[in-house]
Amino acid sequence: MTTDSPDPSDPGVTADLTPRARCFGDGDPLYAAYHDDEWGRAVHGEHELFERMSLEAFQSGLAWITILRKRPAFREAFAGFDPRVVATFGDDDVARLLADARIVRNRAKVAATIANARALLALWESGRTLDELCWSFAPTGTRSRPLTWENVPARTPESTALARALKAAGFRFVGPTTAYAAMQACGLVDDHLAGCPVVTAG
Repeated sequence: MTTDSPDPSDPGVTADLTPRARCFGDGDPLYAAYHDDEWGRAVHGEHELFERMSLEAFQSGLAWITILRKRPAFREAFAGFDPRVVATFGDDDVARLLADARIVRNRAKVAATIANARALLALWESGRTLDELCWSFAPTGTRSRPLTWENVPARTPESTALARALKAAGFRFVGPTTAYAAMQACGLVDDHLAGCPVVTAG
């Protein structure tokens, strides 16, 4: 997947809009719970947003369900995604993470997560927050709810601007596509399809 929006080949994805069919997650309890309780719902808080952004970077090139299944291990390996702790990670920690088969062992993504924790601390020192930065790029006005996944973009002008602002603040592995996936995951946009029970239940 290029975003949190799954394609029909992913496990648990529902391609049609029949009654009670989720956008994705049917057939997999973990995926269904994520769909129902997390995806598209507003996320605030520095630790929470740092975790979501980090996991979105690790997801790049993989199916989101893979990251979801590994999320408990990621949290353990990255000290609960406490940016103050992750920012102190050194070579020994990198070696530990790359040896941990429970997570995605990608050196560039591990290095980016550590660098992003340090960038977040620098952001705080400048008097800004990740919450304020991210939510300043939430689209305004009325958006048409997508009918199919073909109506869901991989990137938008807002995600491109968010990615640019994050990179200017020192964050890595946050291109426009990853930024849009984070916007979906954190509720800056709501891309649940029109026939999804999350929508129809009101």
